[in-house]
Amino acid sequence: MSRATRATQALDRAGVAYSVHAYAYDPDAPRIGLQAAEALGIRPERVLKTLMAEVDGKPVCVLVASNREIALKRLAAALGGNSAAMLKPAEAERITGYHVGGISPLGQKRRLPVVIDAGSLPEEGEIYLNGGGRGLQVRLRPADLVAVLEARLAALI
Repeated sequence: MSRATRATQALDRAGVAYSVHAYAYDPDAPRIGLQAAEALGIRPERVLKTLMAEVDGKPVCVLVASNREIALKRLAAALGGNSAAMLKPAEAERITGYHVGGISPLGQKRRLPVVIDAGSLPEEGEIYLNGGGRGLQVRLRPADLVAVLEARLAALI
């Protein structure tokens, strides 16, 4: 598997320090983020999963710790909307240009609003998130991720 993806290229362009970590992706895993954490030997709260949703019919990207679930009402409120729903996998793939299981918030086909659950970012240490391919995670500082994505932080749990 190539470690150069649109996600890592976006980090390179932004001058963000990161490391790449490959693992054996299991397409049958019920929760991809948790499977990544287990395969890499990382606590699940350190691995952020990428969710694709829509708020009032407009696509958004959401990041949350792999062992947590978001409240759609809170997501809608964070973006000043009335309703939120998860995108269907085919729609998420079309919008991002990535395959489900390999969707990264970095390097998507279109620049979308990004909301990160504030409680999912540790005060110290680094986090992992999808690096733009199945079985590929990148590790970086939370502040760098927020800056490069121009992400909004909100309580989504």
